[in-house]
Amino acid sequence: MIVSHNELTAVVNKAFLGMRRTCGEADIIANMVAGLQMVGLNGIGHFNNAAQFLTAEKDCPVDIFMTNEGGLVVDLHGCSLACHLPVVIDYAIEKMVGKKHLTIELKNCHNRWLAYNELVKLAAKGLACKAQWNNGSSPQNTLYILNQGCVSPELFLSDHLDLTGRTLHDMTIQLSVKNFDIAGYSAGYERHINSSALNSAQRDTWYDGILVDDAEWEKLKKTATALLVENSEASVKGAGELV
Repeated sequence: MIVSHNELTAVVNKAFLGMRRTCGEADIIANMVAGLQMVGLNGIGHFNNAAQFLTAEKDCPVDIFMTNEGGLVVDLHGCSLACHLPVVIDYAIEKMVGKKHLTIELKNCHNRWLAYNELVKLAAKGLACKAQWNNGSSPQNTLYILNQGCVSPELFLSDHLDLTGRTLHDMTIQLSVKNFDIAGYSAGYERHINSSALNSAQRDTWYDGILVDDAEWEKLKKTATALLVENSEASVKGAGELV
């Protein structure tokens, strides 16, 4: 089925607000999901997967450490990246003042595909970005490169898991004032989703609406309804109604 951007963000917003978490901003997370869905990368599916665990995860700030080399190590304690990445990125950008490069090592995190939209924003700040992670539930190595001036990243996928110095629940993000060598870093990856395809998908959804999987959409709406609490301030204002 087809939904609008407003419909999608409104339902995700309700679903997250219903979880009553301290960490994470509903409107930002809703745009994370919409941004990923609009380029055809199953944003709703990734949020539905995250929603199964969000209410049981720790709801506290992450631990951030500065390495001797000037990089950042962030321990998310097994929590969803969606709730913490915007704050981590803001902090990292502050630490980049006077630097040409910064590495962020995110430890013990989940839902890394939801980083897509937040990383896209970095290009507008004049930064190039390279992100890499391994997924265990569907074994896959993912490489995301967004160079300066680009609207969408180049995505590379490989079934070969490179666990050298990493686990299945980490993610490495590199920020730089210089562009990354796409051909060099992507050598060995079997699949490539180029930025033009992502741009085209995003453009089409603005005109034609966002294509969603019926089952995933119903699951999302059910979460938005189930987690709202009766007699809350939100429900009194009619926020419990589905769009």
